[in-house]
Amino acid sequence: RALQAISGEVAFLGQDQVNGIELAIADYGDVAGHSVNLGTVEDDLCSAEGGQAGAQNILAQLAPIEGMENAWTGPLGVLGTTCSGAARAALPLLSEAGSILISGSNTSPSLTQSPFGTAGVNYAPGYYRTAHNDLFQGGAVARFAYNVLGVRVAAAIHDGDPYTDGLATAFADTFTALGGTISVYTQTIADGSDTDKTAVLTEVAAGDPELVFFPIFQPAGDFIIQQAGGIAGLEDVIWVGADGVLVDDFLAIPETAGMYFSGPDLRFGTNVSLTGKAYADFLVDYEAAYGAQPAAAFHAHTYDATVLLLSAIEAVAVVSEDGTLRIDRQALRDALTATSGFAGMTGSLSCDAFGDCASQTISILHHEDPADIPGTKANVVYSEAAGVA
Repeated sequence: RALQAISGEVAFLGQDQVNGIELAIADYGDVAGHSVNLGTVEDDLCSAEGGQAGAQNILAQLAPIEGMENAWTGPLGVLGTTCSGAARAALPLLSEAGSILISGSNTSPSLTQSPFGTAGVNYAPGYYRTAHNDLFQGGAVARFAYNVLGVRVAAAIHDGDPYTDGLATAFADTFTALGGTISVYTQTIADGSDTDKTAVLTEVAAGDPELVFFPIFQPAGDFIIQQAGGIAGLEDVIWVGADGVLVDDFLAIPETAGMYFSGPDLRFGTNVSLTGKAYADFLVDYEAAYGAQPAAAFHAHTYDATVLLLSAIEAVAVVSEDGTLRIDRQALRDALTATSGFAGMTGSLSCDAFGDCASQTISILHHEDPADIPGTKANVVYSEAAGVA
């Protein structure tokens, strides 16, 4: 099953990933002679409430098998969530039931591991992701700001979500460790109920930053960048967003000209998935199926998450004489945890003890012309791969 944000302000993120799941299922084909059906996609609403309700709906589909102890029919793995805040609420329920939650877009450090190599505060067994850990992304942005742009004073804005707060914190911690100063670290309201960002922008301006990192979502991101030009002291500030606003609608806003954006490096080159598909092939299939190119950043990572899950299911599946397919849930978790050198479209995937499986490479784009969005997506000015100095 899938648990993705398919309604509300960030529906374009979740739908982009659902499309990636559908293409991966079609490319992978049958599992141990059995067809794969995604079924109904649950809506995570990009919120804790949506994540919890979606997980409960999925678990309601489990049914005990008569005559067998600790055996159920129903979903084995859940592809999601779109947002880290939704995963924080869904994961405890799915983990307790022995299910898998595997995401192509959750990036909050709290879901896997802390900066100290210990379990994150929201980690639970059965969680995996093919998206990067924002400990790395936040650090990459800080190193770019300090070492490349020469910034020494920065501010950060988050909205309280595990994704935004985790990413902003990782940036602030690394920037400070490098010798920089975080003049303001503050929070704004995420949804459209707060359209006037004058107060938070004035607070930021009072710290006299050279750069502002605001890894938040729309619509809050829209209001901030559109209103920043009217605040004294912010006229010459460098603005940096992250993958939450690395989407076509935001890039088209005139006031975004000159911004930088961090996110997963989408230059996947000649990487070939286990299915035989490279990213160039995937993009052709995507446009043929959905009439447009992907609008967000994590479609390929979600494709990889889907293929990884299907491959692990097939590896542990036992087919009985009557054709019944049986999968041991712990064996499935063990197979995913043991993943090493898995052929992904996004790169070689290897999972650690906390479920971080991504081939982690972060790029920073310079957005020079809101009328040339393809040009921006190709304008990589900085890139870091985990473990590469």
